[in-house]
This record gives sequence, structure tokens and C-alpha cells, in this order.
Amino acid sequence: MFRYSLIAVALSAFATQSYSAAFQLAEHSASGLGRAFAGEAAIAENASVIARNPALMSQFSTKQVSIAATYVIPDVSLTGESAPAYSTPSAMNDDSIAPSALVPAAYFVMPIDNQFAFGLGLFSNFGLATEFENDYAAGQLAGKTEITTVNLNAALSYKVTEQFTVAAGVSYVYADAQITRHAGAGLPAYLQSAYGSTLGVSTSDEAVNLEGDDYGYGWNIGFAYELAPGHRLGLHYRAATDITFEGNYSNELPSVIGGLAGSSIPGTVDIELPASAEFSGSHQLNEELALHYSVLWTQWSSFESLEAYSNGTQVFAKEEGFKNAMRYALGADYRLNKDVTLRAGIAYDKSPADKHMSISIPDTNRLWLSTGANYALANDASIDVGIAYLKGEKQHFTEMDNLGGQWQFKSEGNAVLLSAQYNMSF
Repeated sequence: MFRYSLIAVALSAFATQSYSAAFQLAEHSASGLGRAFAGEAAIAENASVIARNPALMSQFSTKQVSIAATYVIPDVSLTGESAPAYSTPSAMNDDSIAPSALVPAAYFVMPIDNQFAFGLGLFSNFGLATEFENDYAAGQLAGKTEITTVNLNAALSYKVTEQFTVAAGVSYVYADAQITRHAGAGLPAYLQSAYGSTLGVSTSDEAVNLEGDDYGYGWNIGFAYELAPGHRLGLHYRAATDITFEGNYSNELPSVIGGLAGSSIPGTVDIELPASAEFSGSHQLNEELALHYSVLWTQWSSFESLEAYSNGTQVFAKEEGFKNAMRYALGADYRLNKDVTLRAGIAYDKSPADKHMSISIPDTNRLWLSTGANYALANDASIDVGIAYLKGEKQHFTEMDNLGGQWQFKSEGNAVLLSAQYNMSF
């Protein structure tokens, strides 16, 4: 008799859909967005340095507060190119699979004396969301995929010399995940063939509903070196964080095929939020113009395998083949007058999902084009705004569902990012 291994399906769905593409977030500040986040580990202009290099806290002589929000407007579409016999390519078309999202952040920096400074930041380094209609034909491959992380980072910097500063920080990372998959066109078709009926299973019935959360701890270190007045280099490393999602798994499939018929059982999935390192330079070329650059490395290759358990028994193990990813950025600031500074930047963001494409996260290499501005207010305050356009490469790929059906897609993904930030020193 055909047994639909539901726990394995749930956990494999979590593995392939959540980690088939990068879900790293760079949106830590509006000031950085205006330069496509070029020079972030070397520029000390507001309290958001906690996220990208806390060694820069030594550059402030007064307390600093920054509050930012970035609105992400994705435009990700899918076109079906081939489908199993029980469906059609046109049933796979979807012109909007990623909802818009708001990414907030807040930072505080406090100089302690001439050598030490303390900072606290609340931001996110990882997150994703895609959502398909409940009756989507390839429902086993795509439903709702959502991961949210919140990083509370405390850091301390120490000025070794007037030119050289080091810093270290610890992070509390909370993560929440939800994975929903549906029967799609494939399961009712299979049951019709195997049993002579669909056993009451429809395309929109939930085949997977997995929700869980967890918290973990991480650490980060940073270095900043002043080559000469107006010329600084920075290096920042953020260690990996282990997360074990603990929660409930359920589905709406009948027990005759191994379903849970709406009941829940416990399940856990281990993942690793990868380590990253950023090298940056910032150079004030004259009174008006500054040039910045960054290279960001993310260690996705550390994600070698994923294992899942239910009631202490391993129910899923999968080898992964991710590669380390690089991001390159170049940006500039131009001081228009005493109150207004203009920004622009360009970046190229490589995807680690070389051979693991997925319609839930149809990731690709991206080109960033950014611009922004800073406006100085009275009473030692300022406002930053930034906007970026992300252009993704077109991708053609094939995914196989749990019944062996092959679905071939073309994906196109672009996005617009809008950000605003308030800064104050006191």
C-alpha cells in the first residue's frame, strides 16, 4: 500500500524551501541603503555601526540613537514551462509570490570614556517570505514559507591607539518559522490512480503545516584602522548561530494514507544561520566627496546537511550543496551643502543557490542600484532616506515533487527598497 511519509515530507519541505536560496538581510539602515551598503564596516556616521562593525563606536564622542525602517517591495513571478501529465504549464504561472515586508531596526551607542564605548542594537540578519494560493497546482512545492529572525546585539569597543580600535559583541537571536504545503494537483491524481478515488483529498488540502521557533546565541568581532585622517579600513566577522526549531507538525490528509487528519505531533529541525565577514574602506577624497567599498563573504558552505527529528527519532537527513557567496559594493557620498549629503551606490550580490533552485525562494544573482540623502536637522539630529532597485537574473530550473512529478519553471525577480531613518546625538 502507498504510504505518504508525512513527517519526512514536512521536514524535507522545510529543508529545500527554506535553504534552497539565501535569505540574508542587508537592510540595517537607510544611510547604508543609499550607498548600496558600500563601506559599511568602515563608515562611522550614526549608531547603526553596531550591525556592521561595532569597532566604529569609538568614533563617537556623544551618545547616539538611530531608528530605521526599510520597506521591501518584491516583484517575483513564475512562468510554467512544463508540467506532469495531470497538470498544465499555465497552471503554474504566478505573477506575485513574495509579499511586501517592513524591516525595522534600532540602535544606541554610549561612549564610556576616551577608550571604551558600549552599544546595543535590535535588527535582523535573516528573513524571508513567499506565499502561493492554496489551490496552486504545484502545491507540494509551494505554499507559505516564512522565516523571521530578530537579533539583539550588545557590543563593547576599545580604542587601542588613536588609529586602531577593536570590538566584540554577543547576540541573542530569536527565530520563528512557518511552512505550509498543499496536496496540489499531484496527490489527488495519484490517489485516483491508486485507490479509484481521491479519498476526499482536494488540491487545497494541507499536506504540511509546520510551525516552530527557537533562540540561539552568537558573537561578533570588529576592527577599524585609521590610515590617515579621512581614510579608514574596517573588518567585521559575525559567527554562525545554531537554531533548533521546536514546534508542531500537522496536515489534513486522511489516516488511510498515513495522514494526521488535522492532529498535531512534535517535530524539530536543526539549521545554522551562517557566518559572515565584511571588509570595507572609506576615503574622504576632498571636503565634498567620499568613496566607499565593501566585500561581504557569507559561509553558506557550512550548511553541509540538515537533520530532523520527531520524538527523538531521526526522520529526515539530507545532504546540501551550497557554496559560499560574495557581495561586492561601491558607493559615494557628496556633500551638497552644510545640511544635505547625497549618496549613490552599486552592488553585485551572488546567490549561493547554484544547483538548488526552488519556486518558494527562486533566488538569483542580483544587481543593486541605490541612491539616498542625509538632511541635518537642528539640535544634533538628522534624517536619512534611501531607495534601491534590485534587478535579478532570469532563471530556468526544474523541481520534483514528492510523487516524482517534474515541474519546470522560469523565474524573474526584482525588488524596490525604500528606507527612512532618524538619528540623534546627545
